[in-house]
Amino acid sequence: MYFDTHVHLDEFEAEESTEAVIARAQEAGVNRMLAMGGNPEANRLAVELAGRYPGILYAAVGLDRDQASHSPDLADSASLAGSSGVRAIGEIGLDYHYHPETVAAQRKLFEAMLELARKCGLPVMIHSREAEEDTLALLRAYAQTLSDPSRAGALHCFTGSRRMAKALLDLGFYISFSGILTFPRAIELQEVSNYVPEDRLLIETDCPYLAPVPHRGKRNEPAYVIRVAEKLAELRGKTREEMARITTANACTLLNIE
Repeated sequence: MYFDTHVHLDEFEAEESTEAVIARAQEAGVNRMLAMGGNPEANRLAVELAGRYPGILYAAVGLDRDQASHSPDLADSASLAGSSGVRAIGEIGLDYHYHPETVAAQRKLFEAMLELARKCGLPVMIHSREAEEDTLALLRAYAQTLSDPSRAGALHCFTGSRRMAKALLDLGFYISFSGILTFPRAIELQEVSNYVPEDRLLIETDCPYLAPVPHRGKRNEPAYVIRVAEKLAELRGKTREEMARITTANACTLLNIE
């Protein structure tokens, strides 16, 4: 059994039914997925799908960095966070690459989402791009407010340095690797993946983006998370089945799933 801890199923709706995407994932052995929110529409769809596929799909809700300039409705996210099937607050975080003009607003929104997670007792699924120092500073402050920082959350689609990984691990965070790990030139990232302790590893697709080798350049989907597990297994001297078991158990621990 594989657990894809980061899927954007709202991105598939215009092209084909989410049912077809989920069916292909299950056929491939990907029996659990965490559907990301990040904006009001994605939040509602994630909650709806979690209700439609109990035990298979779980939801994360929240407001991501690209919502910072849109007068975000924090109350709506707070209301949805109590829905059945919601297991995390996300996707949330900072992105100074695509949104450098909203840095201050991003930080304010990120702090509000971290506070929501604290109040709800839910882990956070974090995006960070070209914002390493601010991300770590806010997560340090957040972790200090938690009674159990070992379930603080995860940094998704990790592409950072070993120093960044160590800082996150010291705070109790998990680290999630995507299809980027399979890219031939991702040598430094592959080395970092070996540094992360076994009990802190997660895998994801971040679909429909970042399809792994041999699907690179195509639309990504949850069924392809197996390729990430294969690469991680190869790098760490494990079998694919062992890596599936390890990463699924970690995801269930983080998301409080039996």
